[in-house]
Parts: sequence; C-alpha cells; structure tokens
Amino acid sequence: MKTGGSGERGAMETLLGIALGIGLSAACGFRIFVPLLMMNLASISGHFQLSPEFAWIGTPYATLAFTVATIAEIIGYYVPWFDNILDMVATPAAVIAGTIVSASVITDISPFLKWTLALIAGGGIAGLVQGTTVALRSKSSLFTGGVGNPVVSTLELAGSIITTLLALLVPVLTIVLIGLLCFFVFRKVGRLIFGRTKSPQPEMKNDLDP
Repeated sequence: MKTGGSGERGAMETLLGIALGIGLSAACGFRIFVPLLMMNLASISGHFQLSPEFAWIGTPYATLAFTVATIAEIIGYYVPWFDNILDMVATPAAVIAGTIVSASVITDISPFLKWTLALIAGGGIAGLVQGTTVALRSKSSLFTGGVGNPVVSTLELAGSIITTLLALLVPVLTIVLIGLLCFFVFRKVGRLIFGRTKSPQPEMKNDLDP
C-alpha cells in the first residue's frame, strides 16, 4: 500500500510538472525572458525546484543575464516599428524558450518522453501564443499606424507576468485558461478559413420577372 501511494504521488507530481511547464511556455509566448527571470527568482528564493540539468537557470549569473535581457526585450517592444522586427526573431525564440522551460520542470519520466512533451506541448503552446500576439500587433500597425502598438505591448507584458504567476501558484487553473485560449484561436481561424471557402450562392432569377 505504501508503494502504491508513493507511485500515485509521483504520478501527480509529474502531471503537475507538465501543467506547470505548459503554463510557463504560454508565458514565453507573450515575453521570452520574463518567465525565465521569474523562474530564476523563485528558484533562488526556494519556492521553485528545477530539474538537475537545468539548475543553471537558478544561479546568480542567470539572474543578471535574464534581468538585462528582460529589460532590453520590454524596451524594444515600445520602440515604433522595431517591435515588428522583434516579432520575426521572437517567434522561433519563443518556441525554443517554451521547450526549455517545459523540460526544466518536467521530472520523473524518461528523457525521450520528457523532450517530446517539451517540444510538442511547451514549444507548441509558446508558438501559438506568440503567433496570436504577432497577428494582433500586425492589425494594430495596419489600422493605427503603430500608435496602438504600445497598448498591445503592455497587454503582452501583463499577460506574461500574470500567466507566469498563475503557472507557479495554480498550474491546473493555467491549463484551463490556456485551453480556452486555444479554443478561441482555433475557432477564429476556422471561421476565417471556412468562411472564405464558401462561395456565395447565385441569386435565382425568376423568368416571369420583367
């Protein structure tokens, strides 16, 4: 009985680790370095445990590096038109960051399964969130000439901070919120795709009409 309880506890910790990794990956989709910096601070303060191979994330040297990178990233997104250039670099970088943060918190499973989950779930959700923000910023640049982009940048920063905090405190709730986001995005994309494929029906002309 004791072994069974230990096994159930280990399985629960693994599931929570996966949920935590996906939540942090989503935060990387908003801002790449904000979640890494917050993970670093949480690890140093003893409120967060990293996988042994990713212990470097919780070092003082990483604190300095992540702080500088976070400040530079935040400022860069408030520079007109430079934010659009950053998006081109941030999209693949967000996928990489999402994969890394997922792998850093998923434990007690084989390395192959760990990196597969990290790439598909972590990198995938980070890319999805990043793609959504890129589309939103592109619309803002088109319709406001870039004037509304600082508002988008502020919302992204807030989203990254809030998502990271939720992932660290209540990872299960974060998974639910991410699921709702995915549902909204896929529904929107589906409407755009299938809405365009529908051809308008030609009007039936009555031969008796003059």
